[in-house]
Amino acid sequence: MRKAVFLILAIVLLSSHDLYVKMETYFLQPDQKATISLYNGTFEKSENLITRDRIIDASVVANGSRTAIDPSAWTDQDSTITQLHFTAGDAGTYVTGVSTKPRSIELTAAKFNNYLEHDGVLDMLVQRKTENTLDQNAVEQYAKHVKAIYQVGEKRTSDWNTVLGYPIEFVPQENPYQKYTGDDLKVQLLMNGKPLVNQLVFAHQVSTAHDHRHGDSDHGHSHAGDDSHTHDEVASNHSHKHDHDGKTHTHTHDDHDKPHAHDQDDAKESKGHSHTDGQQLRTDDQGMVMVNLPKDGLYYLRTIHMVNAPQEEFTHESNWATLTWEVTHKHDATTHTHDHDHDHEDGIPSWVFWIGSFVLIGILFLVFRKKAA
Repeated sequence: MRKAVFLILAIVLLSSHDLYVKMETYFLQPDQKATISLYNGTFEKSENLITRDRIIDASVVANGSRTAIDPSAWTDQDSTITQLHFTAGDAGTYVTGVSTKPRSIELTAAKFNNYLEHDGVLDMLVQRKTENTLDQNAVEQYAKHVKAIYQVGEKRTSDWNTVLGYPIEFVPQENPYQKYTGDDLKVQLLMNGKPLVNQLVFAHQVSTAHDHRHGDSDHGHSHAGDDSHTHDEVASNHSHKHDHDGKTHTHTHDDHDKPHAHDQDDAKESKGHSHTDGQQLRTDDQGMVMVNLPKDGLYYLRTIHMVNAPQEEFTHESNWATLTWEVTHKHDATTHTHDHDHDHEDGIPSWVFWIGSFVLIGILFLVFRKKAA
């Protein structure tokens, strides 16, 4: 029993985390107060803070201008979530990005292989099998580069396709806020500014808790994270798909229905999550993937690009990327207007009632005139 407990704790301490830019809703009004949260864990639960010294870049792009976020503006909540409280500016489509410094972690061969499988770094796992190196321990250097796109007011601007210059990043090829439920969104994945070909990408959708409140910029949605895999403070494996930051490959273990726990409480709970659920995509020769948007809600892309490291002090080097935005159904003005022709429920046209009314008035006029005479 004690051995099992220690094993669980080891998995928790070594589990990896994805990094996401999270918002309560990605539809805002000008001058609305809002909060950006960095979820370092899963999309629904943050496990670790992002310390200011780790952030290489944090910036917002709006109306053609990129503004750095003051490091002192970040605050910490509950020792797990790094937050930025702000007031939305003018109407437009905004981009927020955060890029972190590299960190390193040592993993035994077994833990490294498990992490590759559970977090969806399947190409590296295949490479290790091909090279017959599954029994070799690993020292991995990793960094995370994340973006979110949100909409303020009704005006759509072209900032959504801004390339922030991160080592790896997702760049939509169309404005996500001119796409609606049932559409597809084309997204390009860049590595050092060039299309990243044949890279495994995972796309996920999370339903929102709040009802739409009619109007493009008033869709309140609650977005907590769900799986927590932190490559940050410590990375490792879970009995699931592991994630140095994300989700991956479908694994059919008994624990596969459990979220990848990254703290002791999560290790004891099971919430039916898979790192490889959702859409599993491959970039084409232009680094493109086509993301299907079947439902209203929050969407996020995640990927981990890993290569053998050229430096002697590391065996592997990885860069993690996520992109988050929100999707709603199209609000066609004609669908919300009510027909005020008072046609009755039985389907009788209104003109029949108008004619009947005139006839009735005429009859009453004649009756009262006759009585008056």
